[in-house]
Amino acid sequence: MADLPTTFNEPVLLGVIGGTGLYHLETLTPVARLTVSTPWGHPSSPITISRTKTGFPIAFLARHGVHHQFNPSEVPSRANIAALKSIGVKAIIAFSAVGSLQEPIRPRDFVLPTQIIDRTKGIRPSTFFEGGMVGHVGFGDPFNETLAKVIAKAAPVLTEKGVKLHTKETAGKDLTLICMEGPAFSTRAESHMYRSFGGSVINMSAIPEAKLAKEAEISYQMICMSTDYDAWREGEEAVTVETVVSHLKANSENAHNFTAAILDHLEPEILAGKVGTDLEGSMRFAVSTSPTQISRSMLEKMHFLLPGYWPLP
Repeated sequence: MADLPTTFNEPVLLGVIGGTGLYHLETLTPVARLTVSTPWGHPSSPITISRTKTGFPIAFLARHGVHHQFNPSEVPSRANIAALKSIGVKAIIAFSAVGSLQEPIRPRDFVLPTQIIDRTKGIRPSTFFEGGMVGHVGFGDPFNETLAKVIAKAAPVLTEKGVKLHTKETAGKDLTLICMEGPAFSTRAESHMYRSFGGSVINMSAIPEAKLAKEAEISYQMICMSTDYDAWREGEEAVTVETVVSHLKANSENAHNFTAAILDHLEPEILAGKVGTDLEGSMRFAVSTSPTQISRSMLEKMHFLLPGYWPLP
């Protein structure tokens, strides 16, 4: 890995963000390792570029760092999303370990959530728009339905291992992800409250990642890997680190195989422009501030993310 080239001159249309237990893509051969600097700092890990058997390049980034050194509140999400955008990424698959809030979602099951309830505490920078530049993004549907449907086509790979993929179609309703601050797990009272909200799973990583992807016009879908039943089950011990770790290895192996199967379906859809184009141009008219009142330094930062949208003075 240390001897890989540090430059890559082709656009990379697909990015994969690895969560807890997923720090690289075992089924693909890396061809480059990029150190990217953004106006929001460096991402949480170098970006590893790998190719599929047909030559399609994939970008991989470890959300919590190569050595898992960033807790959920410390992840440099703006730099992560901006770095992926800068190399051409149009769609992101983001893996995350989660706790289950519903009996049918068993440990080691996978979930494609469709909705988010934000229970973070406002200490994570959650927008690129700041410093006198006000922009608003639509967030009614935080995940990308088109991308999710393509991902779901790879479900048989999980079924063969006795793992269920829970989707809106299989559940007959939205699957809601609760994003909490962490790093401590829920109290029992909180876990019951989240169930009363209609929550399906809970994690600490969807926010602000999903919001920032929307602002960057990147199609984004999180793939949740269940490790435990959170703290809501009466008569059982509350979730512990040991409980979580016991399922991470199995989830990681399944995630590698699932990703390989997803790519078989996703690569042609991205190349045909059917995935990753939904949000193109959506932020062009999102700014409420008069252009003449926005500082050049702020415009330069946003030019890195969305070049040409707001001309420099």
